[in-house]
Amino acid sequence: MDTLKTPGTYALVLACSNPIRIRVGALGEVGLDAGYLVYVGSAFGPGGLAGRLRHHLRPVRRPRWHVDYLREQASLVGVWCASGPRSLEHEWATAFANIRGFTAPHRGLGASDCACDTHLLHSRRRPTGRWIRESLAGAQGATPVDFFRINRLQVLVDG
Repeated sequence: MDTLKTPGTYALVLACSNPIRIRVGALGEVGLDAGYLVYVGSAFGPGGLAGRLRHHLRPVRRPRWHVDYLREQASLVGVWCASGPRSLEHEWATAFANIRGFTAPHRGLGASDCACDTHLLHSRRRPTGRWIRESLAGAQGATPVDFFRINRLQVLVDG
């Protein structure tokens, strides 16, 4: 898929079947409810979206970003992404925060490099479908927003 060969913005969708507690760098210990977590980030380095998503698909050896600590206990189920020349992660984090049913579980989580409250949001409802696509598209303009389930994502970034 051409979307993944370019730089862009992504939102990982992770599932937690039980409440978890994780230690996240300088934030210390953080408690997260069972349900779905969405981590919003951007990929503007070498390899674009595919390169960054490949990192998120691999087992965590040395945590680098807040989401790496989370991935040790939560399962990646899919990703929303859009290619484009500028980061939309702040707009997407705001879009998710404005969707009914999403909450910010901990201030600063996933957003240590910006002034946003958080780039990690929680929902009891699986964040897939047209309602999410429309919210993200409205936050970013005309660029298509795609969702890939984990199995398809693995094929696309490794194939």
